[in-house]
Amino acid sequence: MLEEVRIDGLGVIDEAVLELSAGFTVLTGETGAGKTMVVTALGLLFGGRADPARVRPGADRALVEGRLLVPAQVAREVEEAGGDLDEDGQEGAVLVLSRSVSAEGRSRAFAGGRSVQVSLLQVLADDLVAVHGQADQQQLLKPGRQRDALDRFAGPELARVLADYRQVFARHRTVREELNALTAAERERAAEAETLRFGLAEIEAVSPVAGEDAALLAEDERLSNADALHAAAATAHEALAGDPAAAVEGSDALTLLGIAGRALDAVRSHDPVLAGLAVRLSEAAYQVSDLAAELASYLESVDSDPARLATVQERRAALGRLVRAYGGVPGDVAGVLDWAKQASSRLAELEGADDKITALAAEEASLASQVASLASELTALRSAAAERFASEVTAELVDLAMPHASLTAVVTELESPGPFGADDVEIRLAAHPGAPPLPLHKGASGGELSRVMLAIEVVFAGADPVPTFVFDEVDAGVGGKAAVEVGRRLARLARSAQVIAVTHLPQVAAFADNHLVVEKSGDGLVTSSGVMRLDQAGRIRELSRMLAGLEDSEFGQAHAEELLAMAAHEREADWPWA
Repeated sequence: MLEEVRIDGLGVIDEAVLELSAGFTVLTGETGAGKTMVVTALGLLFGGRADPARVRPGADRALVEGRLLVPAQVAREVEEAGGDLDEDGQEGAVLVLSRSVSAEGRSRAFAGGRSVQVSLLQVLADDLVAVHGQADQQQLLKPGRQRDALDRFAGPELARVLADYRQVFARHRTVREELNALTAAERERAAEAETLRFGLAEIEAVSPVAGEDAALLAEDERLSNADALHAAAATAHEALAGDPAAAVEGSDALTLLGIAGRALDAVRSHDPVLAGLAVRLSEAAYQVSDLAAELASYLESVDSDPARLATVQERRAALGRLVRAYGGVPGDVAGVLDWAKQASSRLAELEGADDKITALAAEEASLASQVASLASELTALRSAAAERFASEVTAELVDLAMPHASLTAVVTELESPGPFGADDVEIRLAAHPGAPPLPLHKGASGGELSRVMLAIEVVFAGADPVPTFVFDEVDAGVGGKAAVEVGRRLARLARSAQVIAVTHLPQVAAFADNHLVVEKSGDGLVTSSGVMRLDQAGRIRELSRMLAGLEDSEFGQAHAEELLAMAAHEREADWPWA
């Protein structure tokens, strides 16, 4: 709800403050005083187009600042944008919005003391205000707004079905997207699985063992050089221990060491140094003897085995092929075994996708059936609500000087269900019998459109959550009894929301709870305007001016008092529709 609006340098308004309150507030004033500038200021405050031509001549900029009592949802949006709010403590939080337009066309917006994008003001406006005027874009003309309003008008049963539908629709969309993704990648998965199976079959056929490649390399080297190894070992053995088959001891190392040892043993007792050398010589003889024994054993193990060599080389070749194909960066059998482990896990995952596709397809079909069923239920509920709504609005139009007009709410089927069902809703108006029903902005003139919007808002009262309605010249082209009916309905709408209306009809102004007058004064060059809140005496004078053009007219004031008394009685009476 708007509590206060401050306007500086906008059009003919030099400086003005509007003190607003709950209920029905009316703005009146002479032609050219700046009443419409007040509506323009509200449009600017809520993200409307910034027109530098609206800046007051001689001013650097136009500034509009509004103080609002906002619900928790709006407060969260502002806080998420970095703005601060004042806690009211009873009905909600207090938010200060401001918008400035420089004479050069630069525009700035603030919410809660924080500079924000103008688009945020537009988002906030959807939850805070609906402006209805001949030059303003209507909230109810926005795509989706008419369907939303009709859904609220339909009541709690449709709200329950819509909540169920949206939950099922969201799950269906998620399942369908996952199913489509899996199905689209089915060919790629099949090709990948085939590649993995082929690789695993190759590895399984060879059955490599960790560390086998190093062992085979060593065996290959030994078998390939068996003759050279045998000859070298035999020569070394003979040099150390001589030829066992020879009849006479030769000059082998062990024989020579034995001769040297016996020579030292004969005299070692005469010199400690020589005795130490004799010990070392004896140890050398033992080591050479051990080496000779190991060489003899090695000679027995070294055999030339062409068959085994061929087997080893074939095995190494098979392992080499696997390493080149699957060994990865390590380039060894360990890399092959690691690839096989990962490939087995991935293959299991790919083969499991087929089962998942089957399960998802079944779930998708079930959810699609539920979506269709709930969408059909929504259509039926909307169609019934549309008929009731059209009948009530058409009845309102009769009392608003549009007796021949008829309104319909057309529920049409969408090509495919969306997040809110399978329907689109469009409100259409036939201005007179025989005229084709047309969308609101095409089927009514500017003045008629404001009255149609008033009738719609009255019927929607309590259903549309917007807390503030602004009507500009809603009574254009209306007079007499119809003007009284306009005032009645604005007052009726004000029972559930804050209503602000610019009017030139005293019959409408008489129904207001709060009366503001826009006054102008001329200084010879430009016109400045201010906004004043009227007391009872001031209202009588203003209504007299509006009735007779003379605020001090005795008859005009008497008529004004009569209008005020009539309006007060109507507001206090137990109306049939209350």
